[in-house]
Amino acid sequence: MKSLQLLIAFLMLPLFISNQSSHEYYVSVTKIEYSKKDESLQIISQIFINDFETLLRKRYDDKITLDSGQESETVETYMKRYLEDKLKVKVNGLNVKFNFIGKEYKDDITYCYLEVENISEIKSLEVTNTILFDVFSEQQNILRMKLLGKHKSFLLVPDNDTCALNFK
Repeated sequence: MKSLQLLIAFLMLPLFISNQSSHEYYVSVTKIEYSKKDESLQIISQIFINDFETLLRKRYDDKITLDSGQESETVETYMKRYLEDKLKVKVNGLNVKFNFIGKEYKDDITYCYLEVENISEIKSLEVTNTILFDVFSEQQNILRMKLLGKHKSFLLVPDNDTCALNFK
């Protein structure tokens, strides 16, 4: 009977270990689409809630808790400030600024909605994405672009954090 209990405990141990907040991979996904009708770049950045929370706690306020009913209004301010620092966009060789539209939480992901307005023509697009590189050395950022009939994906890592598309 004791060996049966030990066997059950041994089999259930991985379940308890896997529920911890750490995980084996660190990745974000950022999607950029161009809307010719709206003359804007529409950007959605997807970041694991627990990773983003860790970053915001280390950088701004150690009491921040994301995805809670008691979330401070300053959370969006911190998110915007961080993304402005770590996500850089150049259109036609010129730096552009995005508007932070808002954020939402789905499952274990934070979705940050951004927009670059007044883009009437795109000849080139360059993106530097260093999101979470300052906290997790294993972080990888996937960038998906859908522009002017081109679909392109890039894997950005700390040693290679910039990508570009030319439409000339």
